[in-house]
Amino acid sequence: MRLDKISIINFKNIQTATLALSPKMNCFIGHNGEGKTNFLDAVYYLSFCRSAFNPKDSEVMRHENDFFVIEGEYTTDGGDKESVYCGMKRGTKKHFKRNKKEYKKLSEHIGLVPLTFISPADISLIEGGSEERRKLMDVVISQYDKEYIDLLLRYNKALQNRNSLLKQEDEPDATLLELLEMQMAEYGETIYKKRTAYIDELVPVFQDIYQRIAQNHEEVSLNYVSHGQRGDLLSVIQRDRAKDRIMGYSLHGIHKDDLVMMLGGYPIKREGSQGQRKTFVLALKLAQFTFLKRATNERVPLLLLDDIFDKLDANRVEQIVKLVSGEEFGQIFITDTNREHLDKILKNSTFDYKLFNVVGGEISESEVAYV
Repeated sequence: MRLDKISIINFKNIQTATLALSPKMNCFIGHNGEGKTNFLDAVYYLSFCRSAFNPKDSEVMRHENDFFVIEGEYTTDGGDKESVYCGMKRGTKKHFKRNKKEYKKLSEHIGLVPLTFISPADISLIEGGSEERRKLMDVVISQYDKEYIDLLLRYNKALQNRNSLLKQEDEPDATLLELLEMQMAEYGETIYKKRTAYIDELVPVFQDIYQRIAQNHEEVSLNYVSHGQRGDLLSVIQRDRAKDRIMGYSLHGIHKDDLVMMLGGYPIKREGSQGQRKTFVLALKLAQFTFLKRATNERVPLLLLDDIFDKLDANRVEQIVKLVSGEEFGQIFITDTNREHLDKILKNSTFDYKLFNVVGGEISESEVAYV
């Protein structure tokens, strides 16, 4: 997939921008806070119908404006043209269109434009709670498995309803409670199997990429942990119903799934340096890119790299540069405050590239070539 042109109006600090993009490498240079990440978030928005950072759509509108619009013109790997439009006025619902036809459900759009976004915020995968790591799985699986989103929505609705019953002062209806538990178990079992299959295939790819970046100096592992591994999920969910009632929420189910991240046999959260943690997350996200490419029948995802070189030593930077410059990657969007890193990527390059300067939300193509 390739984004040929993007138009942005009133998205975060970007008042207006219309850019014709390189089919291979698009580099955005600017100081922190100028709008580089906001541009990448606009590209992300066109793939996922939401911001990577702001849960409320009203928060992505430029201050003192009451609407925003993002439009993208794409070319598929087969040469077909696709257009995607998103627009929203403050206080109303957003509109998402593909080739001028509005979607009935936003979930229908997910997967049309596969994408992997790597940013400094990804460190929360290590330092944050299990919700962040479940989201990591969900974002990838939902891009190639249309059933997955629906299963998640159904499971979460049953979970929410069960929790509401558990919070009641009066004893909840036992029949209704059991029905919700059966729904959680039914949807949860399938979600568990899909997550297991994904992680089993992802891990060796992740370990290989990590070794290439770290040059075989460290061993890492990634293990999926789920209540689905404890036997029949319905029995697991119902096992501590009395305790659930006391707590007022469901203690067991696939909503408690987690990924255990290890470095040299110890939790990376406790043992890893800043550089090792960043390498871990980078390798994990690049492995997701490789997996997603395979899972979508070689449809090459867009790759967004936001300020990825900070806190990494020169050797790791060099290995990452070699990786992202390879032929297996398609269109890349990369931001940095330091031109030196991008010089290394573009020096002696044989692929097409464009360089953009970002200042105060204004994005302009640079005429200065690398030498």
